[in-house]
Amino acid sequence: MAKEKKSLITRLLEGKEKSEEYARSTLPTNRWQLFFDIFKGNFWKLVKVNLLMLLFFLPTIALFVIRVIIAGGNATLYPFQGNLGMSGIFASGRISGMAESLQFQTDAIFFAALLVSMLIASVGLAGGMYVVRNMVWTEGIFVTNDFWRGVKLNYKNALQTTLLYGAVLLLTSVLINVVEMTLAMGGVDQFQTVMFRISQALCYVLIGFGGAIALWMISLGVNYTQNFFQLLKNAFFITIGSLPQTIFFGVIALAPYFLFLFNVTFITGIAVVIIAFFGFAYTLLVWLDFSQWLFDKYLNPKIEGAKVGRGLYSKGGQPLNPEDESEASIEYQRVLLAAGKSQLSARPIKPIDDELTVYELPESFTREDLKKLRESKQTIAEDSAAYVEEHKNDENYVEYNRQFAEREKALQETDSKKKKKKNKRPKLLGE
Repeated sequence: MAKEKKSLITRLLEGKEKSEEYARSTLPTNRWQLFFDIFKGNFWKLVKVNLLMLLFFLPTIALFVIRVIIAGGNATLYPFQGNLGMSGIFASGRISGMAESLQFQTDAIFFAALLVSMLIASVGLAGGMYVVRNMVWTEGIFVTNDFWRGVKLNYKNALQTTLLYGAVLLLTSVLINVVEMTLAMGGVDQFQTVMFRISQALCYVLIGFGGAIALWMISLGVNYTQNFFQLLKNAFFITIGSLPQTIFFGVIALAPYFLFLFNVTFITGIAVVIIAFFGFAYTLLVWLDFSQWLFDKYLNPKIEGAKVGRGLYSKGGQPLNPEDESEASIEYQRVLLAAGKSQLSARPIKPIDDELTVYELPESFTREDLKKLRESKQTIAEDSAAYVEEHKNDENYVEYNRQFAEREKALQETDSKKKKKKNKRPKLLGE
C-alpha cells in the first residue's frame, strides 16, 4: 500500500519520524560529525563556558589593547617619518632606530606583564578545556560545576603550558626587536643582514612551533596525568609526527583570531563579537575534537583500559568500543532494548495484495458460507507462513536480528565488567 504523501506544512509541523532508523542515522560516526553535533546541540553551553573563560582572560586582553594604544601613540607623538610640522624641516637622522628602540621597550614590558596575566588566564583555560573535553566525550555536563572541577584538575597543566609559551614569546620578541634595532642603526654588511633576517625568520617559526606544542600540551594534560617534562616531550613528538594535520587544524581552530590581521574596523568588530561569545570555546572544541581522533588512532589502543571512540557510533548504531562506551552510548542502547525488537524489521511480513482475500459473508449465510470463510483465512495464513519461510534468510532480516542480539550481549557484558575491578588503570585525568 503506497504511503500517503504529506504536504510541506504538515511535514514542518510534525517534524521527522521518531523511528529507530532515524534516531540511529543522526548519531555521529566520525569526528567531523561530532563537532557539528556538539556545536549545534550545545551552542548555548559553549557560549556559557566561553563567557566564564572570558572573565579570566580580561587582563590578558587588556594588555593587548594597551599595547596597540601605545604603538599608535608612539607613531603619533614621535617624528619617525615625514616633517616636524614646518615646511622643509624633516626628522633628523639621529633618531634612526628610535622607533625600534621604543618597540623593544614596549614589547619587553608587555610580554613580562603577559606572563603575570597568565596566572589568571590559566584559571579560565583549565576550566574551559575540561568542560569542552567532556562535550567531546559526550558526557553529561553542568557547565558551572564542571568548569570549577576542571580548574581544580587542570590548573597546574594550564599554567605550565601558558607560562612556557609566554616565555617563548618574550624570548623571541626580544630577539626580533634586537634584529630590527641593529638593522635600523646601520653599520652591518650584506652577509650580516642576511643572517639577521634568517635568525628573525627562525624566531617566527619558533613562535608557531611553540604554539603547536602548547596546544598539544593542553590536549594531553586534559586527557592523561603526566608531569611537565612528560607533557613537553610527548607534545614535541606528536607535533613532529603529525605536523601537516597539526598545522591544518591549528589554523582552523585559531581562524577567529586571524580576523584581527585585516586591520579593518568592520572585520575587527566581527572578530570581537565572535571571540566574546564563543571564540575561546570554538578553538578548544576544534582542537580537542581533532586531538581525540589522533589519540584514538595512535595512543588509546595501546593503553590498557583507555577508551576508544568516545562519543562516536558505528553505522549499525553501536558504539565503536562497546566495552568502554560512554554513558550516553549505554543509555541509547538501553532505550532501544527496552522498546524491544521491531517485528516489522525482525521477520518477513507478506505485503498486502489483492490475490488472496477473506471471503465476505452474505447478509443471509449458511454453513457452507462459514466453511468458505474459514478456508479463505486458512489459505491466507498458509500463504503468509510460506512467504516468511521463503524470505526469512534475507540479508536485511538476518542483519537486524544479529545486531540486536549483539547489542543485547554487549550491554550485558558492559554491566558485568563494570562490577569487576580492573587490576590496572590508565593514568587518565578526572577519573
